[in-house]
Amino acid sequence: MYDRYAIYFTPQGDLAGLGANWLGWDIAQGCAVPYPNIAGLDIAALTETPRKYGLHGTIKPPFKLAPGTTVDALMAETEVLCTTLVPVTLDGLELAALGRFIALIPVGDQSALARMAATVVRTLDPFRATPSEAELAHRRRANLSPAQNAHLARWGYPYVLDQFRFHITLTSKLPKAQVVGMRAGILPIFERFLGQPLQIDSLTLVGERADGMFEEIRRYALTG
Repeated sequence: MYDRYAIYFTPQGDLAGLGANWLGWDIAQGCAVPYPNIAGLDIAALTETPRKYGLHGTIKPPFKLAPGTTVDALMAETEVLCTTLVPVTLDGLELAALGRFIALIPVGDQSALARMAATVVRTLDPFRATPSEAELAHRRRANLSPAQNAHLARWGYPYVLDQFRFHITLTSKLPKAQVVGMRAGILPIFERFLGQPLQIDSLTLVGERADGMFEEIRRYALTG
């Protein structure tokens, strides 16, 4: 039993391996892994916030199970859903600053990915427990827009549907003065994965363990 569940896109292959080392956490295996030794970078401190989530792009944000639902039913519904979803190919990724975070973000047309994410959010919503008032208040501290506040009230998370922005977070929040320099320092590490088509042909159901770390429960191929 996990505290929360989510639907992620989790890369495979070399990007997954590099990302696991970079964050110090292998989400597929559910275990810690050694950081790379890179002069001038305190990677453990730099990746403290995203480490618990593993290398991923969020499709349906973390949620607690609604009363009366079960993990088995969530797994079965996710499996059926993924048989209806068509794989999405992104033009590529770029390394960018999202506010004070550094992340991999897609370039080019992202409409198909946004539609897929919206379908997942809507279809699996019956499994999502309503957030507590404390959880909602915590989210509202982020100076949300009216649309984001509406999504928070309806879907339990502000950045869904028309507010969805796919990204793979690589750092914790940085001091403003360090963002540009840190992006330049990280760029050579991930450069070989930039500008190449990225196929999203599977989704991963993940769970948050009692220690706060997320791990893969099951990966589902998109076969629609």
